Order: sequence, then structure tokens, then C-alpha cells
Amino acid sequence: MSLAAALDPYRAANRRAGKTLYEWELMSPGGGLVTLTTGISFETAPLPLQAEMDLLVLVAGFRLDAHATPALRSWLRQLRAYQIPYCGVDGGAWVLARAGLLNGHRATTHWEDLEAFGHGFPEIEPLPDRYVIDGPALTTGGAAPCLDLMMHLIRCHHGPDLAGQVANALLYDPVEKPSPQRLVPQARLAALAPAVARVVAVMESRIEDPPAIAELAAGENLSPRRLEMLFQQHLQTSPAAFYLKLRLNEARRLALDTGLSVQEIAVRCGFSGPSTLARAFRKTFGQSISDLRRGN
Repeated sequence: MSLAAALDPYRAANRRAGKTLYEWELMSPGGGLVTLTTGISFETAPLPLQAEMDLLVLVAGFRLDAHATPALRSWLRQLRAYQIPYCGVDGGAWVLARAGLLNGHRATTHWEDLEAFGHGFPEIEPLPDRYVIDGPALTTGGAAPCLDLMMHLIRCHHGPDLAGQVANALLYDPVEKPSPQRLVPQARLAALAPAVARVVAVMESRIEDPPAIAELAAGENLSPRRLEMLFQQHLQTSPAAFYLKLRLNEARRLALDTGLSVQEIAVRCGFSGPSTLARAFRKTFGQSISDLRRGN
């Protein structure tokens, strides 16, 4: 999806304009056949010795440490020397960061990895926005934000009329400005129950230090009972159960995607200790964190 989101808006722009406004080439460090995690394969050209392009879009997802080789990082650094803008999509921001191309810039990556991204690269200012443009450095939080960014660039390059035609062709609802990424899709929720949407946003931002439900209710000038009723009406669960599931889902992600200890995961997800996390985790997912890791 990230790859398609990076390319298809430009294909549609060419078609709607009736002429070639954009050209692109698919490249990879070694060239040849590249297979995505979905099993889709395509041919790529090897990276040229000297980069000549108006924009490099780096799409990456998994095994970022293995892919961010010294040779690739060295090749990427020439973009700065040639003043070529560069865009990191999803995990692509990590690779750009390892090459030093995001130092001193604001940037984003997928919300699941944003906290670790900030800890790993203290010289970068991490933002939870769907996409960020800071000088030559462009970054997006994933596939849908990549589409947001490419539509924004088409609008900047060729005006709102063509951008609108492309949006209509893709059945795309443009965003007016970069907005925060959300752990829970909130557009409909915000329209139906804005107070619930705001409480969920606070929950998402405070996984590590969860406030009491009474504090969340008071922030919206609601009683805990009224907040409970609103959650039941719109999310079919209680605020406490929703918050716990939110934190446990993050614990599961950290268990699968990182080498953090159970103690560290407990701290990051707002549990009083590893035993408390372990009990809640097993009750929800039917297995321990160690069993989950062994099976994956």
C-alpha cells in the first residue's frame, strides 16, 4: 500500500493532465527482483552511482536494521550533497535517520514506532503528524499518510484543479493540513461523540502513565458515570476496559516487534509491574508474552 500510495497519484495526475508531468523509476540497493511481504514481486534497477532525480521516495517496512547497510547509508548521504529532497515512507524514515539525513529536522514515522524513534534519534524532533515536511526532509507515518503527502505535492506543483481531479479519480477525501496519527480511527467518533473522541486521544497519548478514569471524565466536565454511558453507547465497552485493551495491544506489539524485557514493556504500557502485565496479558490473549514470542 505504501508503494502504491507513493506512485498512483502521479499516474493519475499524468492521465488527468493528458501529458507526462511525472516520471519514476523503481530502484533497490541490489537491483533485480524485489518481493513484498504480500508476495507481489517486481523488477528494480540498481541504485546509480550518482543520484539524479527531483525526489527520492524511500519505502521500507520490516527488518530495517538489516536493510540499512553502510553502503545504502553512504549512497543516501549524497542526496544532501546534490540538494535532492528525500521522503521516508513508514519505516523509510528510520533508514533516512540512520543515514543522518534527518538530523536537526522534524520527522514522523508510524505511530507504533514513534516513541522508539524519538529515543533512538535524539537529534530528530519526532512529531505524531500523518506527514511532516521540514526542508528537504519529508516523512510519512504509513500508506494512507503517504497518499496525503503525494496529493499535497501535486497540489503544490500543479494547483488545486488538477489535485482535485486526481482526488476524484482515487475517491480520495483530501486533508486540509497534516493531522495527528490515531491508534483508533476517530473521524466518525469525533462527529458522533466529540467528548469520547477527546478522551480516547488522551488515552492514546498517555499509554505509559495512564490517568484515572475520574480524571479523564473531569477533563471533559463529565461525571465518571456519564463518561461510562457515552463509552457504552458509542464503543460498546467501558472506559476502563477500553483503556486496558489499548495498553495491552501496545504491550503485544512491543513483545512482537522489539526485544524489550517484560519489565520494560510493563513500564512503557503503564502497568505497575511485570506480574500485573503478565496476568492481564494472559487473560486477554490466552498466552504469556514468552509464549507469544516463541510462536512468532
